[in-house]
Order: sequence, then C-alpha cells, then structure tokens
Amino acid sequence: MTDVELLEDLHQMARIRAFETRVARQFREGNIPGFVHLSIGQEAVARGVCSALEEHDYITTTHRGHGHCLAKGADPVAMMAELFGRATGTCHGKGGSMHIADPRFGILGANGIVAAGLPIAVGAGLAARLDGSGAVAVAFAGEGSVAAGPFHEALTLAVLWQAPVVFAIENNQFSEFTRSEEIWRGAPLVERARDYGLVGAERVDGNDVAAVRAATERAVAAARAGEGPSLIEALTYRVHGHYEGDATPYRDDDEFQEWLDRDPLALARRVLAEEGREAEADAAIETAEDEMDRAVEEGLAAPYPSTDTVLEDVYAS
Repeated sequence: MTDVELLEDLHQMARIRAFETRVARQFREGNIPGFVHLSIGQEAVARGVCSALEEHDYITTTHRGHGHCLAKGADPVAMMAELFGRATGTCHGKGGSMHIADPRFGILGANGIVAAGLPIAVGAGLAARLDGSGAVAVAFAGEGSVAAGPFHEALTLAVLWQAPVVFAIENNQFSEFTRSEEIWRGAPLVERARDYGLVGAERVDGNDVAAVRAATERAVAAARAGEGPSLIEALTYRVHGHYEGDATPYRDDDEFQEWLDRDPLALARRVLAEEGREAEADAAIETAEDEMDRAVEEGLAAPYPSTDTVLEDVYAS
C-alpha cells in the first residue's frame, strides 16, 4: 500500500470517527431521539471492506452501522438529518439511527435485529447472480450474530445457491454487555465457518485497514468469479459502550488501554508520520472534522416531516 492510499484511508476513517463523536455529543444534548450505537474504534473494518467494493455492490449492516454507510458512499448530511428525525434524512426522518438505507449506493439498510441483515444480503447476492449484474453483497454483522438463527440460515443458503456474498463479521470483543469469549465454546469462528462449505474463511487484524482490504479483495474476487461466498472475521474493539450511556462496568481497564494504543486512526497516522507526511495526515483529519461540523449544522437546520406524510412509505402501493 502506498502513502497516498493510506492517507485516503486515514481521511475516510477520520470522517467516520468525526461523525460518530458528533453523534455522541448531539445525543447527550437531546437532539437525537431513541438510542444510538457507535462504531468508534472499528473504523478500519468499514473503510477496509467498502474500499474493496464497487458502487453497484450491496451492503447490509447492523444497529452499529453508521461507519459502514459512510464508507459505502452515503451522504453524511442526510445521515445526520435522519438521526435528528428531519425530512431531508436518508429515510425522510422516519428510520433513525438503526434504519439508515440508501439503495442508490447499494446500502440496503441498517437493522436493529441481530443477524437480520445476513439473509437480506444473501437475497441480494442471489439476485445479482441470476441477473448477471456481477454485483457482490457484503453482510456486516457482529460476532454476537453467530449465535442467532439467521446466521446459520444465511450461510447455508449462500453456499447452496453459490451466492456472491461476503460475510464481514466484526469481532469487537463484546456481545452487548458480555465479553464474547464468555459465551463462546468450541472451535474458532473461522473454523466453524469452513464447515458450512464456504470458499474462504479468514481472520484478520480489524484495526489494520490494509489487512482488511486485502482480505476483502480476495473474498470479493472469488464471489465475482462465481466461486461462492466467504467469511471474514475482523478482530477489533468497541471503544464506547453498547449504546450511549452504557457505563461499561464489564470492561477491563488494562485491556481497554491496550486496544486504544492500537487505534486504527492512530496506527495509520503513525505510519504516515514516519514517512514525513504528518502534516498531511493532520490536514486530512481536520478536513473530516470540518465536514461533520457542517453536517450537524445542516441537519439541525432541516425541517421536520409534515404530519401529512405520516402514512407515506408505510404501505406498499
């Protein structure tokens, strides 16, 4: 990977980080209804996976999906407006944090139900195979989804249909309020995944954006070539709690600091600084910060939906 590529990776990860930190602030100030689940610390997975995709490829994501949507091309102004419940939001202010979608960019939607996006991605992959579009579908999910029925159904059907799907599992060490290792027995995830008949199952450093992209490129190439679905387990860390307001009493302080030392943005900036590009790295981060400040301003200035639209987009026509 060249310095130019890493600089762009840093910029895109900084955009996600800046978006999420502002969401945390706006939630605390009471401008965002409901709950929000942030992906701070996991930015390299979103950037690494989506940078290996084309615009016509699909993604499905989770309740912690802001970063994935941004990385796939969603407009941060429309996303912020959606969180504020405004009419200019991606779903006209009716979906909120856990239901952001934008089919124009292949973003088939976030989902508040654990593992629910996986079968949707398999359906999108099957459709792409049948119509010969050459598109690939990526299903983002957390490691907690492995215990849910839709995970098994999705992998079984994807293999049966040889659907061009990549299952991107973000292992952020926690299943809501419980350490994942405390509810996991038996063989590691990648070994279990191979038993389904996937063409590939690989574990990668989820804080290394280049490693995530390389693994995704291999999986996507196999899917486009008709070889079948793959799974990537990206090891990363959830810096904030399960939701904003979670005090995280279950977290070990020493482990937390170890992961902070391996923060994906810090790792990328460190490499660029060693190459004499520290000023450019800082400028990329500052540009991302400014962009998200503007997104907040425009989102808060947008109007709320009219009461006349309350039943629009509810029933199929």
